Amino acid sequence: MPLKAHNMLVMLKIRLRRVGAKKKPSYRLVVVDARAPRDGASVSIIGHYNPLTDPETVVIDEEEAVKWLDRGAQPTVTAARLLSRAGIKKSKTAKEKA
Repeated sequence: MPLKAHNMLVMLKIRLRRVGAKKKPSYRLVVVDARAPRDGASVSIIGHYNPLTDPETVVIDEEEAVKWLDRGAQPTVTAARLLSRAGIKKSKTAKEKA
């Protein structure tokens, strides 16, 4: 179920927020309001991703990720790829409710 703020539904996204120095990107996997800018305020940080290491470093708090997916947060294409690589999907109880 999406969050409510002042009697309005807030659509949530799971996406990457860029952090790190110039020419050395690193990303945080965050839950944000869909209308927020890329590096704007987030609801929760659920992991991080570093594409510069060999192999790429992906650390995701599985419990938090499943919680937000069950609440209706929609991952972007890149976030969905990272989640599936980590083996994270919606819980079975959420699928049964839908």
